[in-house]
Amino acid sequence: MRVEDKAPVRRRKRGARFADIAAEAGVSEATVDRVLNERGSVSAASRERVVAAALKLGVPRILPDIRHGILHLDVILPVNDTPMFKRLDRALQRAIQMLDRRIVVHRITLDHRNDAAFAQSILHPPYRRSGLIVVGSRSPRTMAALHDVIATGEPVVTMVSNLPDVPVAYYAGIDNFVAGRTAGHAIGQITRGEGRVLVLRGLESYPAHEERVNGCLDALREFFPEQPSVVAATETNDDPDICYRLVCDALRRERIAAVYNSGDGSAGVHEALQRFGVSSKVVWVGHEMQDEHSRFLTDGSMDLVIDQNPDGQVLSALQYLLFACGQIDQPPAEHEVELSLFTLPNARRTPYLGAT
Repeated sequence: MRVEDKAPVRRRKRGARFADIAAEAGVSEATVDRVLNERGSVSAASRERVVAAALKLGVPRILPDIRHGILHLDVILPVNDTPMFKRLDRALQRAIQMLDRRIVVHRITLDHRNDAAFAQSILHPPYRRSGLIVVGSRSPRTMAALHDVIATGEPVVTMVSNLPDVPVAYYAGIDNFVAGRTAGHAIGQITRGEGRVLVLRGLESYPAHEERVNGCLDALREFFPEQPSVVAATETNDDPDICYRLVCDALRRERIAAVYNSGDGSAGVHEALQRFGVSSKVVWVGHEMQDEHSRFLTDGSMDLVIDQNPDGQVLSALQYLLFACGQIDQPPAEHEVELSLFTLPNARRTPYLGAT
């Protein structure tokens, strides 16, 4: 029996492999996998390159849509009229102007004492939120709300204060303990370790102030162990009147060589030092560059200002969220935002709170 020759079987053309697409797009195979299977975070630019490469190579599959809807990000801030928070808000406004129009940043300001409102805003945004930046207190309700949001996988960033016991994705702020140590070391150097140091505490509900006070005391103990210090029994609440009363009470009781204020209320410190005629004799170290502090440096009543760089915090926080949401390729640097030191020579002569 004659066996008929079989027609050759036409082999189906092999589709482009992930390696081919990765080579064409100039990305890793893992990035190709995330894009084509729509999982994980990939920047818009990388996504576009992968889809374009897949189209060019004729990949036989439905490709993801590279167009995206609105990306909602929340920034929750406490209502706070101090110059630092005004600078922080203006830094946020400047940064928002540089973002793509598809990225909507909602600035939400709430009374820091109303932890129910904080928790509500954290837990129940009226839109599908892609990321959260929060400057909050360590109230149990606020911290519980942050725990719940983080458990859903939403990226959360804190600014100003690194809240304890909350495993946030990223902290965009200075090391406040180091800031306090910087203050203590500077005070000891200027006073030569002699005389009592009065330490004023800001809002205790914000960990930053506790960390700064502890840092200052730590540096004094380490570098100037013979220099006594006294921590004011009452927190200042950033209130000039409370600062005035605490400094006056201390000056009536004993000789004060230096004042360290971890928060605001500087007008009260200044007035108290002037009333007792010791503006040029008592070393004064505080926080945050502002127009008032610039004047106090100029008149010689203030010696050093430690600034927490609001613009750097905002940019670092937004950069992390954009990276986490797949909008950019690079996260911010791993180290904290660096603090800045100001004395009379490098204090700005133009307003810190001029027009935005």
